[in-house]
Amino acid sequence: MGEQQHVKFPQEVIDEYAALGVDLLALFSAGHLGNRMGVQISEASAERVVGTMPVEGNTQPYGLLHGGASAVLAETLGSIGSMLHGGSSKIAVGVDLNCTHHRGVRSGQVTGVATPVHRGRSTATYEIVVTDENDKRVCTARLTCMLRDVRPGDEEHIRAAG
Repeated sequence: MGEQQHVKFPQEVIDEYAALGVDLLALFSAGHLGNRMGVQISEASAERVVGTMPVEGNTQPYGLLHGGASAVLAETLGSIGSMLHGGSSKIAVGVDLNCTHHRGVRSGQVTGVATPVHRGRSTATYEIVVTDENDKRVCTARLTCMLRDVRPGDEEHIRAAG
């Protein structure tokens, strides 16, 4: 996972997942799709998740950052925040994603920052702001995840993530 090794997690999260024998970096990574798109997570807690993604390789035919790429970045960051909020006994499943695209970007990288709007027992909603290298807003997204209990079959997939 290369740069994923430098993700900053709160110590209590590291301890919780280490006790379960779960590879925290693998579990809270960008996943297969995010990795193919170059998403890198640099900071992760239930209060704030930060990640970057290159524009190159993630463009539409006109050479602009693809709106779907912004959506992948947003859903990745919001899902990680939701999972960290839910803790090791919950799984976050996205149920609603809304993205507003404000401006086009042709090069460089974009940065997404996810912050909670609502953190409840059964749902979590995060606002994700995606900006360009000049700190201009490219996309504003909102993700709502359902938090459901971990089921026996889920544990196998969680452990396989590492």
